[in-house]
Amino acid sequence: MSRLLTVSSAATQGLAWAGLATALCGLSTRLQQLDLMDCPEQPVPLAPSPAPVALDPHQARQLLKALADPIRLQLIEALGGGERCVCELTEELGLAQSKLSFHLKVLKEAGLLADRQSGRWVYYQLQPDALEGLRGWLGALATSCSAPASPCC
Repeated sequence: MSRLLTVSSAATQGLAWAGLATALCGLSTRLQQLDLMDCPEQPVPLAPSPAPVALDPHQARQLLKALADPIRLQLIEALGGGERCVCELTEELGLAQSKLSFHLKVLKEAGLLADRQSGRWVYYQLQPDALEGLRGWLGALATSCSAPASPCC
């Protein structure tokens, strides 16, 4: 069982940007660590990965809105370990299937998840490009917010 992110009811009213940025950075780091653990013994030459696509403010708002719910953050963390079946997620998170489906739909429509069907079951996985895009947008925001104010009058 993976550790679930818990958020108090007071925090559900307004997730702090810094907390969200920290959660995304931690998730991205965790994904990178998982990728490294699955490497074969012999190094395989890889093509250079393309630079993440810069998000415009509207896209960033859509992703942040999708992530602004504690249940959806739990889903993101649960999927941080790789692809999962809906039946596993239902059991792990203790949610009714209909409630879980609603939250998965919101995350998928935001571009944070991909799915595939195998027989009766649907499997979901995170879209690393969406997380990297949001991380890049937050990084640019963090860099620009350090600029001093221009002199007044």
